[in-house]
Amino acid sequence: MVAIVRNEERWSCGTREFSIDAERVLLRFDISGDTLPRYLLSRRSALEAVHLLAIDRDGTVRENTIPAAALSSSMAGGYFKASLPDVTSETRQVVAAIDLPSHRMTLERAYLAPGDAADSIGDMRFLLVLAGLAGMLVMPLIFNAAFYRALREPFVLWHSALTLSLLMTILVSSGLSVMLFDPPAMTLSWMTTAIFGMTVASGAMFTHSFVESGLMHPLLRRLLPYCAAWAIFLSAFHAAFPFVARPIQSSAYTAAFAPVLVVFMVSVIDALRRGSRAARYQAVGYTPMVLVGLIRLVTGVVPWLHSTDATLLFYIGCVCEVVFTTLGVAERFVTIKRERDGARNEAELLERLSETDPLTGLLNRRAIERQFEQLRTDGFAALAVIDIDHFKTINDVNGHSVGDEVLKAVADALQAGPSVRAYRLGGEEFVLLLRGDDADTQAELRRQAIPAIVARTVSGLERPVTASMGVTGLFGSEDFVTLYERADKLLYEAKSAGRNRTRSAIKATSAPKPLPSDRAMIA
Repeated sequence: MVAIVRNEERWSCGTREFSIDAERVLLRFDISGDTLPRYLLSRRSALEAVHLLAIDRDGTVRENTIPAAALSSSMAGGYFKASLPDVTSETRQVVAAIDLPSHRMTLERAYLAPGDAADSIGDMRFLLVLAGLAGMLVMPLIFNAAFYRALREPFVLWHSALTLSLLMTILVSSGLSVMLFDPPAMTLSWMTTAIFGMTVASGAMFTHSFVESGLMHPLLRRLLPYCAAWAIFLSAFHAAFPFVARPIQSSAYTAAFAPVLVVFMVSVIDALRRGSRAARYQAVGYTPMVLVGLIRLVTGVVPWLHSTDATLLFYIGCVCEVVFTTLGVAERFVTIKRERDGARNEAELLERLSETDPLTGLLNRRAIERQFEQLRTDGFAALAVIDIDHFKTINDVNGHSVGDEVLKAVADALQAGPSVRAYRLGGEEFVLLLRGDDADTQAELRRQAIPAIVARTVSGLERPVTASMGVTGLFGSEDFVTLYERADKLLYEAKSAGRNRTRSAIKATSAPKPLPSDRAMIA
C-alpha cells in the first residue's frame, strides 16, 4: 500500500467523484498549516477496516489500523472517528485506506480534524437544541398514553411508534447518543438503518389507520401495510447483510424505497381530495419528511450527485411532525369521542324508548325486569299489581279513544316518587314497586285516587272507574317473576271478591284515611 501511496500516477485528485467499486479505496490528505490533525472523521456506514498512514517529508511512514468494530463514534452526528498515527510538523500527507466501504458518503464526507466535533460553543448549542427536540418528542408519547386509555384506537399506537422511532433516530444520528452511551460507530450504523425502516413502516401504518374510513381509495389503504412490511424487510436485510452487493447495494436500497414514497404521497393526496381532515394534518406535518426522502432518493441513486441525508431538514421535519400530527391526533380523538358519545346517547335514548309505554309514559315490563335486581338492592321490597275494573266495557261503550284517556288518567294517579316506581305491563294492568314500612298504604292511596282522577280528567263516562289490586312483600332473593305471580294471585282474589278492593299479603301498618280530594289522596 505504501508503494501505491508514493506513486503519483495512481492518484486522481482533480475530481470530486468517488467510487466504492474497489475493495479498498484510498483517500489522501495533504497536510499544511500550523494546526495538526489528530482524527479522521467520516460518515458512518458499514465497512471492514480503516488503515491510516502518516507520511513525513523524509519518507517515514507511521501506520494505524482500526477494525470496523473498534471505530469510535464522533460527537458529529452520524460520523465515526479514527485516531491518526502521530502527525508532526514533518508530516506532509495522511492517507486513509478504507476496506469494503458500502456507501459513497463515507468517502465524500471524510476529513481530518484536530479534535472531535462539538468542541465549540456553537456545536454544544446545537446539541442542546436537539436535546430539546428529543424532549418535544416525549410529550406526544405521554399524550398518546392518555388518549389510548380513553379511546383504544390503533392509530394512537402507530403514532406512538412513529414518534418513538423519530426520537430514536435523533438519538442515534446525533451526538446525543455518544454523550449519553458512547456506543461503537458500527453499532449506531446498523441501528440507524433498522430504525429508518421502523420509521417508514410506522408512518405508513399511521396513515393507514388515521385517515377516516371511506376517505381513501381502498386499494391505497390495502397497499400501505405492504409498504410497511417492505420497509422493515429492506432495512433489516441491509443492516444484517451490508456487503451482499456492496458496490450497488446502498443505491439499490435507497431506490427500493421509491415505491413506498410514491404510495404514501398518492394516499395523502387522494385523502385530501376526498375531504379528509386527518390528511390535512399529515400533509403539513410530513412535507419536510417527504422532501428529505426525495433528496436522499435522488442523491443516493444519481451517480454524479453527492449523497446527502438532509439532516437539518430532517430535524425540522421532526418538529413539524410533532406539532401537526399530534394536533391531528388530538382533534381526531375529540371527533371520535364526540361521535361515540352521540352514539351512546342515541343508544340510551332508544333503550329508554324501548322501555317506555308510548301511551302513558310509564316504564314497561322490559324496564322492570331490567331494573328489578338493582331496585331490590335499593330496598324496594313490595310489589302491587293493579287492574282496572270492567275496562273492556269502557272500550265497548265509549270507544278505544276514551279507553286510552282512562289509561292515561290511571297512570297519572299512580305517580312515582322516591319510594314508588310505576309501570304499565300491558292492557289495563299496572305494577307498583314500593319500599318503606308503609308500602301497602302508599299502594292503597294510589288505587283509591284512580276514580277521582279519572272522573276529573275523562268526560262522558257513565259510571266511576275503579281498580282492584294485589299487594305482596318480597321474601329473600325472589326474582320478579315469582313476586309478580304471587301478587297476581292476590289480584285475582280481589277481583273474585267483588272488585274495587285490595288483597294484601303485607301486614297493614295503618288504615288509609278518607281524603277530601283526588290530589290529597296521593302521598
